[in-house]
Amino acid sequence: MDVPMRLQVRCQGEGLRLLCLHGHPGNSQALSVFTDRLSQRFRTLTPDLRGYGQSRTHHPFEMSDHLKDLEALIAAETDSPYWILGWSLGGILALELALRQPNQVAGLILVATAARPRGNHPPISWQDNLYTVLASVINRLVPGWGWNIDVLGRRSLYRHLIQQHSADAYRRLAAEGWPAYFQTSKFATQALNQALRQGYNRLPDLAQVTQPALVLCGECDRHITAASSQETAAHLPNSTLKTYPQVAHLFPWEIPDQVLTDIDSWLKTVAASRSQHQK
Repeated sequence: MDVPMRLQVRCQGEGLRLLCLHGHPGNSQALSVFTDRLSQRFRTLTPDLRGYGQSRTHHPFEMSDHLKDLEALIAAETDSPYWILGWSLGGILALELALRQPNQVAGLILVATAARPRGNHPPISWQDNLYTVLASVINRLVPGWGWNIDVLGRRSLYRHLIQQHSADAYRRLAAEGWPAYFQTSKFATQALNQALRQGYNRLPDLAQVTQPALVLCGECDRHITAASSQETAAHLPNSTLKTYPQVAHLFPWEIPDQVLTDIDSWLKTVAASRSQHQK
């Protein structure tokens, strides 16, 4: 029987715990767009999942092992209710934890994710790969350079990850996307692909997730489509859905101010509702 792995965790702030879970490929630093702001309200716990970032492994594992690791992390940190923010794969794990620990999970922020994830990514050509390599290397050397964005970036696979090709989004790709990609192990990729091949679908179980949930998605997301995120929101009994136009899977890096404002507003609404019920 596999034992939980001790994960590398980035901690910020004080207060109620907010577990922040990255996507694939990803690491804890890739969530700084959220944690730098939310750590003013929560104690954010942002792990590198098994096989990602600094939580290195040399052995194959299954998706369920992520849940064992996270349950052990939370048990060591607190026995009080905690919140979860999950982006892409992280959102799937967030839903799983809510199903496994219904009395401990206080609420969910689900970003570009789905309980039955579906994509509509077009076939990838050799030109796509070539432009992506060139754009990535140059962007790493000169982050956010306009010429690189317009000549190479817009023709690369980045066009399916972002729609608003701003210098700030490309700086995020250079500073956080590049390291996350190269720190993602083959075992992490294998575990995810295995789960997807098995037809992962948690929609029938979402009626059990009664915690307040904010579901955020990008209209042009090809990796996990807006339709699959919207389907998830429709199956959650207590959800709020926000679909952003003209953005894709990495929309928190495209429109961070708008996303964070919407999260803050939703958290205030949830807090006010709970306060009203307690009176």
